[in-house]
Amino acid sequence: MITYTLKVVEVRKETIDTVTICFKQPGLKKIKYLSGQYLTLIFRINGRRYIRPYSFSSAPGVDPNIEVTIKRVPGGIISNHINDRVAVGDIVEVMEPLGDFTLSKIPALPEAHLVLWGAGSGITPLLSIAKFALHNEVCDHITLVYGNKNSESVIFSNQIELLQSKFKNFSVFHFHSQLFISANNPGVIEGRINPKKVLSIMKQEKPKDKTIHYICGPVGLKESVKNQLSVLEIPEENIYTEDFEIVKDPKEFESITTQNVEVVFDNTTYNVEVVKGKSILEAGLDSLLDLTYSCQTGNCLVCKAKLLSGEAKMIGVSKKDELSEDEYLLCCSYPISSNVKVLVTN
Repeated sequence: MITYTLKVVEVRKETIDTVTICFKQPGLKKIKYLSGQYLTLIFRINGRRYIRPYSFSSAPGVDPNIEVTIKRVPGGIISNHINDRVAVGDIVEVMEPLGDFTLSKIPALPEAHLVLWGAGSGITPLLSIAKFALHNEVCDHITLVYGNKNSESVIFSNQIELLQSKFKNFSVFHFHSQLFISANNPGVIEGRINPKKVLSIMKQEKPKDKTIHYICGPVGLKESVKNQLSVLEIPEENIYTEDFEIVKDPKEFESITTQNVEVVFDNTTYNVEVVKGKSILEAGLDSLLDLTYSCQTGNCLVCKAKLLSGEAKMIGVSKKDELSEDEYLLCCSYPISSNVKVLVTN
């Protein structure tokens, strides 16, 4: 895995609990990335290494700096560290860009209507995609559907307004769940995102077979949007989601018990207790092993390892076809026998 060290040139406050970290591009070997991908940041705090992926809020060819945006999570070690401590001049280690929530998934469709669905910090990759698509005339029209608690919690409100004023083919639906909306503010809708209401309006604008949908937000948002798109018979190949959490079925853990696992890492074998419910990766990190990982959702393949002995079970992995029979992703792997031994290969 390729890593870089980047210098912070600006820390921009977006909302009371969200900041954008702006990194200067390296002078010689610039980092290439796609809109919708994420950058993995590495920090060492109190002797322990922490790794977290954050979506790009900048767009390649549009913004001069590399930008990622981080919302504070209650109890979140890294999100709080970034919001409170990272400053201009800091040097941060990062991994190469990852992720496939990108426009490269779709062919050039100049007549298509691109619809971006997001809530809260889920706006981050969507803004990157919107900026790139608008500046490069990727499609005919772009609609952003964005849900927040109120106007104060809207991330990138200024950037969104600037894009609306500059591009006439960019429309925005704001949904605010904790605010009474006055009649003289028609651009804001009271309540949570209502896919049926939005789609009924858009149906008059473009044929349904030419809409392409990108969804980034809580599981509830994804399911409600996908259900409504299914009712309208939007083809599944026109719907893309970004998943930063694994939906786990408790039944899948019924055969799993606490086990000791041998982890071979950097030519050393470590004996790690994997408590029921925790992945091998989580248990390794709790044992202060500097294992390499990123998304923790079974998508990036960074935490790949070979199963040398015993039996393990992967839960929530979407890319099993990209793994050989003896390869497992530690973030989604759970021991189901007492003699599990894995060799970390990344």
